[in-house]
Amino acid sequence: MSPDTTLRARNSAGVAYAGAAYLLWGVLPLYFLLLVPTGPWEVVAWRVILSFVFCLLLLTVTRGWKAFGVIIRQPKLLGLTALAGVLIYVNWQVFLIGTLSGHVVETSLGYFINPITTVLLGVFVLKERVRRLQWAAIGIAAIAVIVIIAVYGKFPWIALSLTASFGVYGLIKKQIGPAVDAVSGLTLESFWLLPIAAVQLVIVATTPAGITMGQHGPWHATLLAFAGVATAVPLLLFAAGTRRVNLAVIGMLQFVTPVMQFVIGVVFLGESMPPARWAGFVLVWLAITVFVIDLLLAARRGRQVDQAELV
Repeated sequence: MSPDTTLRARNSAGVAYAGAAYLLWGVLPLYFLLLVPTGPWEVVAWRVILSFVFCLLLLTVTRGWKAFGVIIRQPKLLGLTALAGVLIYVNWQVFLIGTLSGHVVETSLGYFINPITTVLLGVFVLKERVRRLQWAAIGIAAIAVIVIIAVYGKFPWIALSLTASFGVYGLIKKQIGPAVDAVSGLTLESFWLLPIAAVQLVIVATTPAGITMGQHGPWHATLLAFAGVATAVPLLLFAAGTRRVNLAVIGMLQFVTPVMQFVIGVVFLGESMPPARWAGFVLVWLAITVFVIDLLLAARRGRQVDQAELV
């Protein structure tokens, strides 16, 4: 097999893995809505606990315990995974609150804005340089948020919390780098969150509704038991994809998730979209268009430089 054929196969596999991750994330609102009457606090608690159990099984099946043992002997990595765990917990909890309270469209807004948030974090934290079109996209996105707040009259705290938590989570994962593999990382992140999950279940048990696991038939219990798998599988597919394709491809694929969530919210769940809200989303989509054009131009320039070096 020629190097070109191997590279094409690697890229195709990467696109398939990353695309599958974004498709699964896109339909997660429908999955979590099937868990009603389980509330967001109980769902996240089971999500943490069952993700941890699933990751332990994966470590055993993949014989990853040796690599895991190396990681837990490094205090810096443990601290970073703990911070990543807190951030992903915030992201999961806000996402569930938004989904189960009829704000799926607003959750999609958070993930539409996320790539631009990532660029801003790169500028202010990593001191990265930003191209002109990227600044234009950032400016348009900022105007969109202002329009939603000023005209629609509602602060989009769900969207902004989601984009901030996932953006900083991505930054932490970038700092961790290849030192922690995907399964070990998710295992540790879930482990740090176990006390929070336990406290949430205790509190939920004291409410009138109580713990719903096993109280609403075998179908509901089975769906709830798969919360760990539904959490871990997209993250692992995403990790496999990002190792095989460049960030420009990932940058364009990631819009699959918010588009699907937006369609679910508007078309299937009938969430309200008054003119002022449409105006904000149109501005966000304009910012995304500028962002994607910049990615395509940057990728094109990169290919031209590579070809020039080969000549």
